[in-house]
Amino acid sequence: MRLLILILGLAGFASAFSLRATDPMLTVIAADLGVGVAEAALLSSAYTLPYAAMQLILGPVGDAIGKTRLIRLSLVILTIGVALSSIGPGYTGVMAARVLAGAFAGGIIPASMALIGDRVDYTERQFAISRFLLAVILGQMSGSAVAGALAEVAGWRAVFGLAAGTTGIIALIAMVGLHREREARHPLSLADARRRYASVLANPTSVWVFATVAAEGLLIFGVFPFVAPMLAKHGATGAFEAGVTIAAFAIGGVFYSMVVRRLLGRLGQWGMMRVGGLLGGVAYLAMAAPVPWPVVSVLFLVAGFGFYMLHNTMQTQATELSATARGSALALFASAFFLGQGMGPVLYGAVAAQAGLNVLFLGAGVLIAVLGIGAVGLIRGRTRSDIPKSCG
Repeated sequence: MRLLILILGLAGFASAFSLRATDPMLTVIAADLGVGVAEAALLSSAYTLPYAAMQLILGPVGDAIGKTRLIRLSLVILTIGVALSSIGPGYTGVMAARVLAGAFAGGIIPASMALIGDRVDYTERQFAISRFLLAVILGQMSGSAVAGALAEVAGWRAVFGLAAGTTGIIALIAMVGLHREREARHPLSLADARRRYASVLANPTSVWVFATVAAEGLLIFGVFPFVAPMLAKHGATGAFEAGVTIAAFAIGGVFYSMVVRRLLGRLGQWGMMRVGGLLGGVAYLAMAAPVPWPVVSVLFLVAGFGFYMLHNTMQTQATELSATARGSALALFASAFFLGQGMGPVLYGAVAAQAGLNVLFLGAGVLIAVLGIGAVGLIRGRTRSDIPKSCG
């Protein structure tokens, strides 16, 4: 089981590295390609929206051909997509490569969580997912920090080149070490896919879980492409500071993974959701204050800790929506999450242009706090199972 989590963690690391690498260097990309920051921010949506849309296809495919096979295939095509991003001749070429990378990155993290759901008992599952989540967080942190630093020294194309090389190595490891034992297989057909999605949506909890995770993606991650221009108002000067700040969000997730058992024992999963939403909301609200950029970085760390308190509980709930169609359930979960992330830059770009960045972060902060409290009331009474207050 440790080997399984390790290999799945490496795969999740690769997907997350490519996802977050773009955010801190958007101003650098915009200047090099001759486009505005708002247009460059769409490169984030070019990864996340196909990620979300392809879940409707990849979920049933994973249930049909096997989740391990889907993860291997997705890593290979992700490598190709990120490599093409590094050599795209212009804005359109880079955009197309990001679309390809995002579409197949969607076959990694949801399938990995579904595989954990298949092989780990429910009482231990949130802890097991948190171990996998740690690797994903490290990927996000590395993607942000490395991109911010390397882009200023070697350019943004070098960042995508490094991501492609890293993902290629991880794909080779998965080919050798990720085995298909004990994995159920099902026929691949449109009718079978409809039946599996219907079994997931028949659970009365599902609509609230998916709505909550979509709101998480929009409210919390939708602001990430605007971190660099926001930090300029706090005294930052370039992509490096943006990379450090976005990486601090991931560091908050690392801290969460270190204390998750203790938090579950003291707060339970529903208390974690409430506290997590409040922490994230208050941190975003505080970013509107006239403080130096290192303070904003610390606030992002707090926001990251709060987010993972909320999100890890949602991930665990998603693994229980349908025991016979976990791949499809986690695909819908990821689709909702990344649909929210993909919509965020588009919506927030309009808000920032009309009302300014301070209003953007203030509004997001209020809504995140409301989300954490409100989601508990909507989901708790409908869930079919509950995690014991102590996981071990």
